[in-house]
Amino acid sequence: MVASCKDQLKQVAICLQRSPCVMIERNTPKDCITDPVKAKDLPELCKAQLSTFLECKRGIVDMRKRIRGNAPLSTGKYDEQYEKLSTGDFDPREEMQKLDSLNTHNER
Repeated sequence: MVASCKDQLKQVAICLQRSPCVMIERNTPKDCITDPVKAKDLPELCKAQLSTFLECKRGIVDMRKRIRGNAPLSTGKYDEQYEKLSTGDFDPREEMQKLDSLNTHNER
């Protein structure tokens, strides 16, 4: 994978893992994205992050960005959060609260 999209991918993964579609309804993140009915219930923050990730992936093959570069390289900012969620080392209630607070913060 190209290093410039790693942070965006981890943001999307973290947001999806915190979403009610995965935490409460116990669906896979892939199902939450691909199923139109479930995708409607995703938080706006997750939709925005998914859009950013897809735009980054499009930028990889965009010939206009080939010379300048797509974006800055991965910073590793989300590595620890991603690792905790991937291994199951988290409190679901706390993660839901984080998502709610981030979602309400972005709506303002």
